[in-house]
Amino acid sequence: MDNNLPKVKHTIAFFFFLLCSWASAQELLPFVENFTKSNYNGDNQVWSVAQGSDNAFYFANNHYLLRYNGVRWEKYSLPNKTIIRSVFSDGDKIYSGSYNEFGYWIRKNGTLHYTSLTKGKNFFRGLSINEEIWKIFKHDNKIYFQSFNDLYVLENTTIRKIRIPFQVSYCFLVEDKIYAASVKDGVFLFENNKFTKIEKWNLLENNIIHAIDKAKNKMFFFTQKNGVYYEENNTLKPWLHPINELLKKETIITAKAISNNRLVIGTAFQGVYVVNLNDNSYNNISRKNALKNNSILSIGTDKENDLWLGLDNGISHIEINSSYKIFSDNTGILGSVYTMAPLNNGLLLGSNHGVFKYQNKELTLLPNSQGQVWDILKVKDKYLIGHNDGTYIYENNDLKKVNSISGGWKFLKSNFHDAYFLANYSGIVIYENPNDFQNFKRFSNLTKPIKNIIQNKENELWAVDNYRSLYRLLFDEDFKVKKVENITQKNKILNDYGVKMVSFNNEVLFYINSKWYNYNAISDKLELNTYFNNSFANISELISIDDENFIVLKEKSLFLINRVNNKFVWNLIPEKYYEGKIINQDSKVFKVGSQILLNLDDGFFAFELQKSKFKPNKNSVRVEAMVDGVFIERSATIGHNKSINLDIISEFYGNSKQELFYTLDDTKDFNSLKNSNIVLNNLSSGSHELVIYYNDGENYVQLSSFNFRVDMPWYISIWMILIYLSIIGGAFYLYYKWNKIRYIEKLKLKEEELKHQKEILKLEMDAQSKLKLQEYEKHILEVQIQAKASEVAGKSLSIAKQSEMIESIQKALETENDMSNLKSSIKKSIKINAINKNEWQSFEKNLLQSNEEFVQRLTKKYPVLTSKDIKLCIYLRMNLSSKEIAPLMNISFRGVELHRYRLRKKIGLTADDSLSKFMINI
Repeated sequence: MDNNLPKVKHTIAFFFFLLCSWASAQELLPFVENFTKSNYNGDNQVWSVAQGSDNAFYFANNHYLLRYNGVRWEKYSLPNKTIIRSVFSDGDKIYSGSYNEFGYWIRKNGTLHYTSLTKGKNFFRGLSINEEIWKIFKHDNKIYFQSFNDLYVLENTTIRKIRIPFQVSYCFLVEDKIYAASVKDGVFLFENNKFTKIEKWNLLENNIIHAIDKAKNKMFFFTQKNGVYYEENNTLKPWLHPINELLKKETIITAKAISNNRLVIGTAFQGVYVVNLNDNSYNNISRKNALKNNSILSIGTDKENDLWLGLDNGISHIEINSSYKIFSDNTGILGSVYTMAPLNNGLLLGSNHGVFKYQNKELTLLPNSQGQVWDILKVKDKYLIGHNDGTYIYENNDLKKVNSISGGWKFLKSNFHDAYFLANYSGIVIYENPNDFQNFKRFSNLTKPIKNIIQNKENELWAVDNYRSLYRLLFDEDFKVKKVENITQKNKILNDYGVKMVSFNNEVLFYINSKWYNYNAISDKLELNTYFNNSFANISELISIDDENFIVLKEKSLFLINRVNNKFVWNLIPEKYYEGKIINQDSKVFKVGSQILLNLDDGFFAFELQKSKFKPNKNSVRVEAMVDGVFIERSATIGHNKSINLDIISEFYGNSKQELFYTLDDTKDFNSLKNSNIVLNNLSSGSHELVIYYNDGENYVQLSSFNFRVDMPWYISIWMILIYLSIIGGAFYLYYKWNKIRYIEKLKLKEEELKHQKEILKLEMDAQSKLKLQEYEKHILEVQIQAKASEVAGKSLSIAKQSEMIESIQKALETENDMSNLKSSIKKSIKINAINKNEWQSFEKNLLQSNEEFVQRLTKKYPVLTSKDIKLCIYLRMNLSSKEIAPLMNISFRGVELHRYRLRKKIGLTADDSLSKFMINI
């Protein structure tokens, strides 16, 4: 193991040597937006770029003319499908040049329409049989179409052809003069339809010139392989700039002076150079740092004077005039940046990979600094570095470790003492001697990982735990701890995880459980800060810059907050500059001179504090709408259940492009317009209005609007409504007819039912009558049977007694000879066979029982009747005569008749009424 240790050390040392010696040209660059074939769905090469009067960009993309308005790409091709080499904008026309063809495009109803200027003309014959239009420009109200051998001049509606007496590379319009650069013979001035060689520029002979332009009152000539020349005091000289030697090797394809002091040079192999003629500084933007392709075929500019590059494969938009600059390490060696400090002509960077020095566009890892770096604090000519492994000092280009206090999260210079505090993994240490960082003290009673500290009073320190809780430390002049308070616990705040604190305007603010607090020293309590909570509740990432400015992170977007007249003005920092690169919970802001720097995952970005920003007006935003790919105008009516696609088009593409918001109809919800496109679905029928706003930091200001109507669905259109009414009317008519038929049928059915009911009722009544008659006849029969039975019983009793009496008399006659005895025997027999009282009582009782119902009806109807009257009534009901009734009632015939007369009076019968029949019918 000991034998292998030297080898391991040598290997590590060699690896560190490679890292330390690694240096590459890394630049703080403008934002670059790249477009590839997957974006615009076209060809590779982009030969020419032009911005139209409608603010859209037009690109000659081989077989296609591309149009881009900042939201949507459109693609068109010529009728003959030839390659488009050049585009030029003039008014509402977009001119294009191709193989044996040139003409113009006009946009109507959201679509470009082409008109050929050569169709039917004999321009391309003879020596001009194979001409391509490589350049189009305007001079003296004439449009010039240039091929390598001819000029075609469009004046009003007339086109004339001018043969160039030499082979030309390109024509250039500089200060209202047309210069023609030949392939071999130098540069010519085209004037009065003549080409005149400029002899003072003979040095350019046998050079292919790809650009001529003027800046700093000097004419610049950009040759293909011999670099750049310029004219000074009527003398042509090679350009003395350091990059000129590089340009000779990299082949210049195109160049342009975009201002009086700035040149843009496009090369074949190393992208584009942007040169500042004031200080001769430059940026090289290429595939190694931003572009997708190194071969620059064409250069265009927009209203912000930003660059649009046509590449050998794709398109790039470079915001060279934006206040935002980006440093991005594409190699991955730098890692995530956590801290920065200014160096002479550069920066000292601390990342999760170590300490890096950035100077003269080179990034270098400092030896033996590998590991997580949390904080760098500049102290005069040296730098204190809080490292995962300990505390380091960088001084005089030398980095050394001074102690082993690991995890130095934050250095803080005391505002009241000549001392420094360091929050670290195990608490807080104090460096009392600013010249000796090897010796230190620890604050006792606080051994937790402290991530942030702030001092706003002489012997007081605020500290935030890495996990939870807020502490207040009180100490004496010798930095001995007098008291350590857990403030969140003291204020009974249960959820105190992830406490944040910032110092703003000489006040310490604490973010606890989604609210901002400040400490009231009088009440010794935390109090809600209404001023901050009104604007920044639920915003934990608040990074102070100075007393008037700070940055907040809200919903993945950064906002620069300016305090103006005690109000907070919000300015969005466009998300495209840092999208996906924010280091959450560890974002920091550093002020270096007039620039603000913010750390990112792979570098940092810088910007100037802007006191005023461009304010868009109603002409700077335009709304275009399409339904099913068809352009529609304002106030148009779209079909029901159709989606409407709205492009919100700004005249700017770069830094001046404001974040926009929109509302639909009467809603007060301001929706952020992230990608300048809105798709509206499932719209209700009727009128709708989309209103576009921007936020000036305090209020939403209306910029534009677009109103449209959504048609009724087909099933409630006018014709369908008429059909529905017809159907409903027909249905009502049929319903009426059907009801009428049903009513008639019901009437007939009712009549039939009534008829049947009558018949049934008649049958029932007949049946009831028959039944009653049968019951009556049955009852009569029962009465008659009872009467006959009584009669039979009475007569049977009488006959029996009479028979016994006769037998006894006959026996007496036969046996008695003595008359007196015979007489006596006969009397005795008569007496014996006479019906006795009991037998009569039994007879009468049976008689009453057999006629019980009759007796009840009779007594109920005639309660004045006596028992003797009732007996007479029974005998009369039995249809007995007066003679037959007399012995039964033991009265005479005359007595029966008298009794019958009295009975008639009682029951109210006349002499004509039959008493027996009346009794039978009761």
